[in-house]
Amino acid sequence: MALRNILLIQPPIEDFYETDIRLQPIGLCYLKSTIQQYYPEINVKVLDFHSGWGRKSIPIPKSLEYLKPYYQYPDKSPFSVFYHYYHFGASFEEIIETIKKEKADLIGISALFTPYFQEVIKTAEIIKKHLDIPILLGGSHVSAMPEQILKYDCVDFIIRGEGERPIVEFIKSWTENGGFHSVPNLGYKKDGKLILNALLDNYPFKKIPRPDFSDFDLQDYLYEKKPLAFITTSRSCAYKCSFCSVHTTFGKKYRKRDADSVMQEIIQRFESGYRVFDFEDDDLTFNKQDMIELCQKLQSYFEPGEIELLAMNGISYMNLDEAILTSMKKSGFSHLNLSLVSSSTETIKLCHRPHRLEQYHDTVIIAYRLGYKIVSYQIIGLPFETLDSMIKTLVVHAQLPVLIGASMFYLPPGSPISQQFPIQSETDLFKARLTAMAWETDQFSRSDIYTLFITVRIINFIKGLFVSGNGSTLTDLLKNFSSRDNRDATGIGLLKTLFDEQKLFAISGKQQHLRTQFDYSLFTRIWKELSYIQTQENKSIILCTE
Repeated sequence: MALRNILLIQPPIEDFYETDIRLQPIGLCYLKSTIQQYYPEINVKVLDFHSGWGRKSIPIPKSLEYLKPYYQYPDKSPFSVFYHYYHFGASFEEIIETIKKEKADLIGISALFTPYFQEVIKTAEIIKKHLDIPILLGGSHVSAMPEQILKYDCVDFIIRGEGERPIVEFIKSWTENGGFHSVPNLGYKKDGKLILNALLDNYPFKKIPRPDFSDFDLQDYLYEKKPLAFITTSRSCAYKCSFCSVHTTFGKKYRKRDADSVMQEIIQRFESGYRVFDFEDDDLTFNKQDMIELCQKLQSYFEPGEIELLAMNGISYMNLDEAILTSMKKSGFSHLNLSLVSSSTETIKLCHRPHRLEQYHDTVIIAYRLGYKIVSYQIIGLPFETLDSMIKTLVVHAQLPVLIGASMFYLPPGSPISQQFPIQSETDLFKARLTAMAWETDQFSRSDIYTLFITVRIINFIKGLFVSGNGSTLTDLLKNFSSRDNRDATGIGLLKTLFDEQKLFAISGKQQHLRTQFDYSLFTRIWKELSYIQTQENKSIILCTE
């Protein structure tokens, strides 16, 4: 049976918020280029139904209604959390009307993130309702939960793990009517049974052709109004953090492309009009010398300021030192995303992270001196962490020149930690998202997690205030702060009320609403641990608020 037209689809998502720039479907673009390398006669098209379609407010799902006391108001203050629940992307009606025009013989759908598997299934269901077209699913959620996805009537095939070799061999079997039993990583149905073929190695990463972005407009993915392209120099990760599921998709063997190959791809993208390059590796700097070599090539080819380099997926501070940070800065990196996770030695040990707090501290100091803007991430609510250790990590972050990225814990299927806390239902999968605040233990409550999350926003607000010199007190700032920035003025006013009345309010229009789930006693407990806060400009603000 001939395959003339293949559609590869990124579906919409539904949540309280999105990070649309982080969802450029590079995986689908790798599949497109690989298929066309082996089968140039097949037309392959990538359709992104998430980015560029706007958003629509929809009711909060019943399984998340427990969040309503926490997300009560459309807060416009600097300390806001969430309120509206949105459908981000094309409606399902728009999706089917678009697909009808494409005359596809096969449709592949990306199931990248577990909490959005329902949107994947809805996309497949509406296609099946209107068109008799085989549907193939792949992505990290499929790799972690293959049988859960394959059981749906609207799903004909799945691919586990990396997809390039499996999809090429699937097409070969399809076109030659040879059956599917020998296609690696494939899942399908036969005589009412679910069949999962053996997992085999993918093509060598360095031999997979560059991802094909030809279906995108330069304005589809922007960073500060400049066209952005994803780049990957490696696959998998050398570490085995218990909360991460990367090995379920990419296996345990870390593989890397050479610097020349990466450089050629960046030049090609630059000539096409891209100006920002986001390295989406899970372990970008594991091989320090390779990274320094790439940075030197970039520095010698591009003029200063001609490109901007990012690593929004984060970089392990285990592999950073002054030499590599200097090379990265000179080549075009201006921001640094680090992941501390926790400052607790015991927690880090339980997470199976070979990272040391001393090295983290040294990395931050060097990076600040070199001029980086630093965001450092903390996981709030790990199942085996105590409230005390979370507070201590927050204090470490508060007293360094970094913004704090607070990530409320969720349980990724396929991660080592999911073996300790088995997923019981599809509701658990749906709630595997930061916004769900799904985890409580005998060590902390949901209100504790909520209060910590808002406290991070308060600390970040203070870190962003302009102070003229070291040693300013927060008391003086609250009394004397003057700014034409309404957001800053609102934040200062709310802080004054917080310390004077022991209450935190949300701002909705001209109304103030009490945050009933914010625990002032916990906030005070955190504040007593802090003697000062270090701003992004490395200025100390002394926390005497009496």
